[in-house]
Amino acid sequence: MHVQRSHERISVEIPIVVTTVLDSLDGKIIDLSQGGAQVVGCSLPAGTSCQLDLDGHITFGTVRWSEEDRMGIRFPYPLADGPLLEQLDRARSALRAPVPFQPRTHAGGGFGRRLG
Repeated sequence: MHVQRSHERISVEIPIVVTTVLDSLDGKIIDLSQGGAQVVGCSLPAGTSCQLDLDGHITFGTVRWSEEDRMGIRFPYPLADGPLLEQLDRARSALRAPVPFQPRTHAGGGFGRRLG
């Protein structure tokens, strides 16, 4: 089943603290968009309201789905500022940056004809 998303998801690795009224859990965002995040390393029940803390900046969210060691969190409003948006913009830029051409050197073998 393909889900149409309104925000582009980008792979990232951002350590965060997920906080609820009763608990604080260490986790890592591995998938981020302006509308939500996938967090690994911790889990809360679907429907739980929580906060994502990155460098003292809080982003609110609601757990939409949950598995044993990961969960999907939806933000009530698209990211508009703060460290999470900065990390997302940095990851987008890196993804779209052209890769410079590096000619191959023949030192040290490799696949194909033996040099030598």
